[in-house]
Amino acid sequence: MKKNIEALLSCMGSTLEHKANEYSPLALAYIGDAVYEVFIRTYVLSKGNAPVNKFHRASRELVRASTQAKLYHIIDTALNEEEKDVLRRGRNAKSISTPKNGDIKEYRHATGFEALIGYLYLQGNIERISQLIDFGIKGLDA
Repeated sequence: MKKNIEALLSCMGSTLEHKANEYSPLALAYIGDAVYEVFIRTYVLSKGNAPVNKFHRASRELVRASTQAKLYHIIDTALNEEEKDVLRRGRNAKSISTPKNGDIKEYRHATGFEALIGYLYLQGNIERISQLIDFGIKGLDA
């Protein structure tokens, strides 16, 4: 299934005209949110067949800002300096919108996490995204 994700995500990589570090943290979070959603839906689906509403509930748990904020803290220890910088830039980015549910601190950490996923995606580093998400999900279960 990992090869399917890599094929899907890499098919658009050649059309981008800018390098990953040229995008704003919020632009990185924008694409990172979508990429993370694909990874999570694939992860949930890989657990076996089930009714769609069970897939949705499981996915919703993992994509909410509070869970992404937890992942932010879990993966922080596994990041290199460049990745930590992207994480911080995303966390510190000032967004016009505010969270409907949850607090602003969780929302900012979730934005940092999404920015890192977006950054890695734009670099074409799908394997690293997979490593970090796997590491984070295992950390959630611990």
